[in-house]
Amino acid sequence: MDYINQSTEEIARQLLGKILIHQTPNHLYSGYIVETEAYVGVEDMACHSYAGRRTPRLESMYKIGGTIYIYTMHTHHMLNIVTKEVGDPQAVLIRAIEPLDGIEWMERNRKTTGVTICNGPGKLTKAMDITKILDGALINESSLFIADGKTPAQIVASPRIGIPNKEEWTSMPLRYYVKGHPFVSGMKKRERLLQGELWK
Repeated sequence: MDYINQSTEEIARQLLGKILIHQTPNHLYSGYIVETEAYVGVEDMACHSYAGRRTPRLESMYKIGGTIYIYTMHTHHMLNIVTKEVGDPQAVLIRAIEPLDGIEWMERNRKTTGVTICNGPGKLTKAMDITKILDGALINESSLFIADGKTPAQIVASPRIGIPNKEEWTSMPLRYYVKGHPFVSGMKKRERLLQGELWK
C-alpha cells in the first residue's frame, strides 16, 4: 500500500477492510480494520504536530510514510501509521478492528468478550499486545503488518472522536468507518448491519 503519494484522508479510507497483523513471539493476532481517523499535519489543530510542534515523543511522525507512530493516552497505546514524505507529519489512527486470528488470546488480554474486545483504539492495542516498542518501526518490516482483506460495502465519514475546542477541525469529517459494523466504536445496536451487508 502506498503511504506517501496519496492524501492522508484517502489512505485512512483505503485502510478500512485491510488486515492488521501482529506476530508476537507467542501468538499471532489479526483483524479487519473497521475504523480510522486522519490527522493531516501542521495545519490540523487536533494533530500532535500542529504548527510544526516537534519533540522526541513525536519524532516518528516526521519519518517516512509507513512508519509506526504509537503514543500513550491515559495508559492506553494508540496505533498510528505515518503518511506522506519525511518532514510532513501526517498520520492515520487505527481506531477499531474486527478480530480474525488470536481471538481467544485477545479476550484474555482484554478480560472481556464480544465487540468490546477491539472497538476502540486503546482496546485493540491491548487486545493485540501492541506496545510502544514498535514506535518508529516500519509497517511490514517489523512484527506489525498490513495485508489485503475485504472491501467495505459502504464507508461513512464523520467528525473525529474526542476532539473538542479545535475550531473547524472539531467538526471536520476525518473519521472513517465501515457502515453498520458492530466493532466500530460507539456503534449503536439499532445501527448495526448483518455480516453479509458489511462487505462487498
